[in-house]
Amino acid sequence: MNTTLIVFVVLYLLGTLGIGVWAGRHVKNTSDFAVAGRSLPLVMVVTTTFATWFGAETVMGIPARFVQGGLHDIVEDPFGAGLCLVLVGAFFAAKLYRKNLLTIGDFYRQRFGKGVEIFCSLAIILSYLGWVAAQVTALGLVFSILTNGAMSPETGMVVGVLAVLIYVVIGGFLAVAWTDFVQMIVLVLGLSVIAVFSAELAGGADVVLHMAAQKDLGRFLPKPGFTEMAMFIGAGLTMMLGSIPQQDVFQRVMSAKDAKTAQRGAMIGGFGYIAFAFVPMFIVLAAVVVMGDRALDLAQNDYQRVLPAFIMGHMPLAMQILFFGALLSAIKSTSSATLLAPTTSFVENILKQIRPGMTDRQQLVAMRVTLVIFAFCVLVYAIALQGTSIYELVSAAYQVTLVAAFVPLVFGLYWSRATTQGAVFSIFAGVGVWMLFFPQVTTWGEFFPGQLAGLLAALTGMLLGSLLPQWLTDRREHVSHHLPPHG
Repeated sequence: MNTTLIVFVVLYLLGTLGIGVWAGRHVKNTSDFAVAGRSLPLVMVVTTTFATWFGAETVMGIPARFVQGGLHDIVEDPFGAGLCLVLVGAFFAAKLYRKNLLTIGDFYRQRFGKGVEIFCSLAIILSYLGWVAAQVTALGLVFSILTNGAMSPETGMVVGVLAVLIYVVIGGFLAVAWTDFVQMIVLVLGLSVIAVFSAELAGGADVVLHMAAQKDLGRFLPKPGFTEMAMFIGAGLTMMLGSIPQQDVFQRVMSAKDAKTAQRGAMIGGFGYIAFAFVPMFIVLAAVVVMGDRALDLAQNDYQRVLPAFIMGHMPLAMQILFFGALLSAIKSTSSATLLAPTTSFVENILKQIRPGMTDRQQLVAMRVTLVIFAFCVLVYAIALQGTSIYELVSAAYQVTLVAAFVPLVFGLYWSRATTQGAVFSIFAGVGVWMLFFPQVTTWGEFFPGQLAGLLAALTGMLLGSLLPQWLTDRREHVSHHLPPHG
């Protein structure tokens, strides 16, 4: 056990906790807690957007999949995830910002009514279980590695959740934004320095890139074939479109000081995420050059340990401190955002329907209590799902919002003829068809991605549900107009 390394990690955790507590002094109401009072400048919108996306799966999940299958295997994340933010900035940020809403669920209520609001909000809240569980799982692993197994992964999960929960409960989104700002700096500098050092260990960047070319890791498109292409498109769209109707994305849009800042922040954050996601991929490639078959075996059987094993076994203490600082920054920034987002949605869009007339102070207390309860639920869920791939936990999280919430959001913003009935048809058609593709129900998912089938069904439901009633009304009026008079 390296005591010096542990001391530095503890000091870093206490430092970020202190920043969060300091930010909490400025929280006066639910707007401050949920969207930082709509006051953040461009640099902080970019950093909090980037830091939220750059989580455990980006540092440990994506690189391991990349060295096994190449770019083709990571179309969902980082490509789909990064393009999601670009699309948000280009088509959604300004429109949503001008509506001055607290949550994405508020849009569904204003456009389609309370029923659609509650159902979409529930889908959004449930989608966060997998994403936050992935971060909690990674926190447990980090603390277990740092203590050389003296702390079990389960205990590490508890410690990690508490380290994040305290400053989020106190400071809300203001604390998240300020800690993200610091953590992104640590993340970018730390991983950049480690990438340079990794290249030197491997004999130069050209050696690393040559190895990638030899293994054909640069191939992006799938093999020709209907099923292969459908699976590829389904994977890409899962996070590209399924992440758009998410409260954490909406919070970053609404926290900006104006609509233009919201647009630019999302787009810069998205492009920056895609570009910098290649840094941990490069580091793992260097690990394969240095460690040989052992790195490939870890990538296949225990992928979460590839980078930690490389850093701990082949780098000096200074690099180890940088790595764990960067890794904890990535995990904590994502954890804090993904704990806060579903909490805000639950209080604003579900609890307020059960208990109307709550004062702003009561809502603020409810958000903090809900935050603690949700964190406990995620902790139990993460412990129960130990052994599940972090990448799979994250990707599965977005399928439910893709089939249930994406189509009503797009058509609600851009199609004036969209109706409440169309939104209801869309939700039930999307979720119903998606569930038919579950392996427990049918084998259809082996030939076509269920989330893509659900998306197409949701689109059909919106069109039929919105247009068919009007067509039937017009048809009846036309028939009655041409009927001969009685008598």
